[in-house]
Amino acid sequence: MNWDQIKGRWTELRGKVKEKWGRLTDDDVDRIAGQRDQLVGKVERLYGRTREQAEREVEDFSRSCH
Repeated sequence: MNWDQIKGRWTELRGKVKEKWGRLTDDDVDRIAGQRDQLVGKVERLYGRTREQAEREVEDFSRSCH
């Protein structure tokens, strides 16, 4: 699924986001609001990932969404 589709279905996908990245709070997910760069940054900070690692995780997530 491309990121525009994910952004459009963010409310529907928020459970999957929380399942994948359990350290994200509901407020975090609300603030991210489908913004890919925001999600990458949050994953990077909360999980101590490099930017590249966070980018890959988010990309893998987007491919797993149906």
